[in-house]
Amino acid sequence: MTIREKLGKELVFFDGGTGTILQEQGLGAGELPEIWNIEHREAIVSLHKNYLLAGADILKTNTFGANRLKFPGNEGYRLTEIVTAAIQNAKQAINEVGGKQRYIALDIGPTGKLLKPMGDLDFEDACNLFKEVVQIGVACGVDLILIETMSDSYEAKAAILAVKETCDLPVFVTTIYGENGKLLTGGDTESTVALLEGLGVDALGINCGLGPVQMKGICEQLLQYASIPVIVNPNAGLPRSENGKTVFDVTPEQFTDTMEEIAKMGAWVLGGCCGTTPEHIQMLVERCSSIAPVPIVPKERTVVSSYAQAVVIGKSPVIIGERINPTGKSKFKQALREHNLEYILNEGLTQQEKGAHILDVNVGLPEIDEVSMMEKVIKELQSILDLPLQIDTSNFEAMERAMRVYNGKPMINSVNGKQEVMEAVFPLVKKYGGVVVGLALDENGIPETAQGRIEVAEKIYRTAKSYGIESKDIVIDALAMTISSDSGSALVTLETLRRIRDEYHGKTILGVSNISFGLPQREIVNSTFYTMAMQNGLNCGIINPNSEAMMRSYYAFKALSNLDEQCGDYIAHYANQVSNVSAPAKQSDLTLAQAIEKGLKERASELTAELIQTKEALDIINEQLIPALDQVGKGFEKGTVFLPQLLMSAEAAKAAFEVIKTQMERSGQVQEKKGKIILATVKGDIHDIGKNIVKVLLENYSYEVYDLGKDVPPEKIVETAIKENIKLVGLSALMTTTVVNMEATIELLRKEKPDTKIVVGGAVLTPEYAKSIGADCYAKDAMATVHYAQEILG
Repeated sequence: MTIREKLGKELVFFDGGTGTILQEQGLGAGELPEIWNIEHREAIVSLHKNYLLAGADILKTNTFGANRLKFPGNEGYRLTEIVTAAIQNAKQAINEVGGKQRYIALDIGPTGKLLKPMGDLDFEDACNLFKEVVQIGVACGVDLILIETMSDSYEAKAAILAVKETCDLPVFVTTIYGENGKLLTGGDTESTVALLEGLGVDALGINCGLGPVQMKGICEQLLQYASIPVIVNPNAGLPRSENGKTVFDVTPEQFTDTMEEIAKMGAWVLGGCCGTTPEHIQMLVERCSSIAPVPIVPKERTVVSSYAQAVVIGKSPVIIGERINPTGKSKFKQALREHNLEYILNEGLTQQEKGAHILDVNVGLPEIDEVSMMEKVIKELQSILDLPLQIDTSNFEAMERAMRVYNGKPMINSVNGKQEVMEAVFPLVKKYGGVVVGLALDENGIPETAQGRIEVAEKIYRTAKSYGIESKDIVIDALAMTISSDSGSALVTLETLRRIRDEYHGKTILGVSNISFGLPQREIVNSTFYTMAMQNGLNCGIINPNSEAMMRSYYAFKALSNLDEQCGDYIAHYANQVSNVSAPAKQSDLTLAQAIEKGLKERASELTAELIQTKEALDIINEQLIPALDQVGKGFEKGTVFLPQLLMSAEAAKAAFEVIKTQMERSGQVQEKKGKIILATVKGDIHDIGKNIVKVLLENYSYEVYDLGKDVPPEKIVETAIKENIKLVGLSALMTTTVVNMEATIELLRKEKPDTKIVVGGAVLTPEYAKSIGADCYAKDAMATVHYAQEILG
């Protein structure tokens, strides 16, 4: 029986922690656990056997950190040796224990790097790093792939594609959430589920970072949104330090009490992570193996997502902004020819501010390289916006490139009833996930009647199903044709909308403004038709959200249709609005502070160059740059601004600082630094995501940062602190096996440089843990480090 066949017949149990147990057996602080596959093989086999005897169905290979970055092959063990030995150890344990059927999961953890544009790792390079490990695992005969502890949905996507492009083994994916229910990069459970299900994983869930009690609420959300099995692998509570070791306090009985509740809620796959032992798993199996899996009810939800938010189509009318499209827009065409991406980004930002829920992205222009431009625009837009995107192109190569690099579950515009088009588009939707727009036309053109368009829609639904694409992921475009040439065309469109809604319970979309082509005062017709279309079942209107007439129709319709509780949205939008509405701000109208807040690097640089001609450098910094960064930082702390936006704002500020720095050097001025700070990832830990984020922000706040890198010995940190008379040191660690080196570093600093303050951060840390190892401050995120630096250094 394969693991796919086993799911749903009975609960399935993973094993528990590895690194924390190996520490007790002598794994040194900062020593790579994966090396034990070769140098301490008997210990790894014994650990696997203990979990099998406890009742585990699935063994995770000891390969969590095994990738080319950690094992480059130029010295020491080669990656192939490490992964092969890990799988052989798991197989040996299964053979020696015997009994019921067991499964080996190739364990793949994060690379420890942020992907571009937030970090320096290219998406395709990440795919290749993961693919190399998967290829070794497949050759050695693993049963499934476990992609775990992912804090970035984009990196998870790279790993999933690496598996899908290598083999057809089952793929399980677990992500790591904070207690706020968010990934490090800002994703919530709903957007993460949409992405993972779209990519076709076999099971999804949560692991690490939290204990079972803290995970319970997040598990409830996953079960609410997911239509596939849910995995829950918690830590044995939250960590603390005791005698130089990281310990977890949740007993097997306490662990199982909550896990039993989680099983009865509907989770199908249960196990443990850091701090859990064979005793935890044994009690979990004993108490929960008799629980019948709660049947999974398919969630008939049409969902598109970005990295940070999901938009559900069908609950309320959805606005798709139409402005990122060259049709009829001479300035936009010029921006495409000149590769003026900031003009395009500003169109996106403006539409978001005006209320768009999704942005249509069309860069089709005959004289440019559409494939390259589409990829660039998608990457740039998703770096500064958190809205989902609609990929709008008839170029199938451009469509695939955009779908591949998109961080979320996109809308795809479009497919139609032509056989050759469906054969090109549906395989892409199946591979990458997405909600696809189905145009109600085929080889015979656009049907003149509603019945004709319904028949094309039926063909699209039917063909999509043959590719494994559910009807909920199809949105039918009923086609708005101009009434200037056919006065009855609007009625045909409205009937098509109504019938798709009533007879097929389907979702619909329209390019609304097409209805008025060739007519004067088009907004009058557009806004009236928009209201009529929504009344007849239109779910998604591709409109100009900068048009006040269209937005009035939208807000009024929602209020009148009982889709706006207590008219809250209507009142919020219009209560303080004067009747004479101003036009949306143009890029040329932006202040420097606004450009920084929006993450527009080139515009920030240009505005700074203009300001420096008439204002003092320090005035620009204090009146524009710092307030803008503070504003973005407050949004980040409130959860209204997400990590990619925070970093892009920091990059825009950095661009402005470079202009100021150049001007000051020319005039002989020296930019004052607020103070010196050391940043380092502790010895044995190669994960430097958090440290790098903190560095970017501190430098923008005019602190002088000594970045010592990753895997830094305590002695080097102390030596630098003494030499440079550093008053503040920031330490980072991701792994439970390396936080002991954080404590060792703190002890040495206290001894050799007692006047230095120490701030710590990392996924495995808590305020209590930070206090127990002697840190002065626990920083829950990058902005918290900035605030502490301001407190200590000014």
